[in-house]
Amino acid sequence: MYFEKPPVYPLFDSADFILSGNSFINQHITAVSLKDVPDAGLIIEHCSDWLYEQKQSENNYKAYRSELTTYLHWCFDVAVLSPIQVTRKDIARYINYCENPPKELVGYFNVAQFKTEKTTGIRYPNSAWRPFVGKKQLGKQLPYSLSENALKTKIAILSSFYGYLISEEYTERNPAQLWFKHSRFAINRKYIKNEDDNNHAFTKLQWSYVVSTVSELAEKEPSKHQRSLFLINILYSCYLRISEISGRAGYSPMMSQFRKDVHNGIWYFYVPYSKNGKARSIAISTTLLDGLKQYRRYLGLSDLPSINEQHPIFIRHKAAAHGRDSGVLNANLGIRQIREEIDSLINLAADKALEDGFEQDSDLMRKLTAHNIRHTGITHDININQRPLSHVQADAGHESIDTTSQYLHTTQTERHQSAANKPLDHLA
Repeated sequence: MYFEKPPVYPLFDSADFILSGNSFINQHITAVSLKDVPDAGLIIEHCSDWLYEQKQSENNYKAYRSELTTYLHWCFDVAVLSPIQVTRKDIARYINYCENPPKELVGYFNVAQFKTEKTTGIRYPNSAWRPFVGKKQLGKQLPYSLSENALKTKIAILSSFYGYLISEEYTERNPAQLWFKHSRFAINRKYIKNEDDNNHAFTKLQWSYVVSTVSELAEKEPSKHQRSLFLINILYSCYLRISEISGRAGYSPMMSQFRKDVHNGIWYFYVPYSKNGKARSIAISTTLLDGLKQYRRYLGLSDLPSINEQHPIFIRHKAAAHGRDSGVLNANLGIRQIREEIDSLINLAADKALEDGFEQDSDLMRKLTAHNIRHTGITHDININQRPLSHVQADAGHESIDTTSQYLHTTQTERHQSAANKPLDHLA
C-alpha cells in the first residue's frame, strides 16, 4: 500500500489500537534501530505500555501521546539519542527546539494522526498531521509560540514518563525532573510530584482479595479461570512483566521455559528476553511449582514440562479472529488480552473488598494494573517474606542492589524495635 509520508511520523495510534502496533511505524522504528538508536524498539514498547495504562482518561491519553511523539521525534531524528542517554542539558536543547520548531512541522488545524484505508481497514499515518499546532487570528497564521503553562505540562509529562522507565528498571535517571529543579519554575517548588501509581504495590489486605477472588473463580469456572489463577500466581511469584509472558512478534512464551537444573534438581523460569535487554533465570517456589502442576493437569499435560516442550504457557480460549494468529486456537495470549484479563480480575476483587466495607482499599485497587503486581511480589518478598535483597535482585533482574533497596520499607516502630536491645559494644 502506498501513502504519502508525513515529515514526522505519528508514533502511537489511539488507545484502541496502541497495543496492536502499526506496520508502517514498525518499519520506521526498525530503520531507526538499525541506523541510529539501537533501543528505539524497546523505547516504543515501553511507551505503548505506559500509554495504554492512561486509556481510562481520554484527555490524559491524548496529551501524553502528543508529548511522547514530539519528544521521540527530537530524540530519534534530531539529537540521535536514546531517551535514556538524555541529560539535563539535552532537555534544555529539546525545550529550545519546541519553542522554535521548524516551520514545516507546524500545522494550523487539528487532524487525526492515523487514517483508515476503507477497503482493507489498514491504519496508516496521516500525511497532513504535524507535531506542533500553531494559532490563527482573523484567518492569519501567527508565529508559533509555547506558553509557560504548556512548557510546564510538557516537562511534567516527560518527568512522569521517566518515572515509569525508572519503575521498569530501564533507567535510573529523570533528566526532565533534574531540568525542572534547576529551572525558573523551581523557585516555589523543589520537584515535580509524580502522581502516577506505577510504583505502588497491593497491600496484604488488597492482595488477599485478589488471590481469594481468582481462586474462587478457578474453582467455580475452571474452563475460564484456571488460566487466570496461574497467571496471577506467576506474575506475583516471579515478578514478571506482562511482556515477558505475552505472545508478540519475535516471542512466544513456551512451557519449556520452566526448567530443571540438572545439577541440583531445582526448578526455575527462564526469561530469554526482557525490556532491559537481558535474559534471566528466576527461582521458583514449591508453591508455584505445585500451581504449575495443577494448571498443566487441567490442560491435559504431564505434571512438569520437558526441555523441548513447545506448548504455549497461556493459550486463548477461542481462536483468534484476526492478526498473525488468525484461526489458531493454541496461540499465546497477547499483551492486550492479558492486560484486560488482569484488569477485570482486579476490579472483581475490588468489588469484593467494597462489599466487605473496605471502600478506600477498593478505590485504590481499581487504580492498580498488571504492572503493579510485579512491584507487589518484590515488595512482599522483601518486607514480609524477608528474602535477602541479593536474591530478589537476581530474580527481578535489577542491575543494581540500590534499585532493589527502594522496595525496602520499614516503619518507625520497626526501627525502634530493632534498635531497642542494641549493645554499646560487642566485647562482653
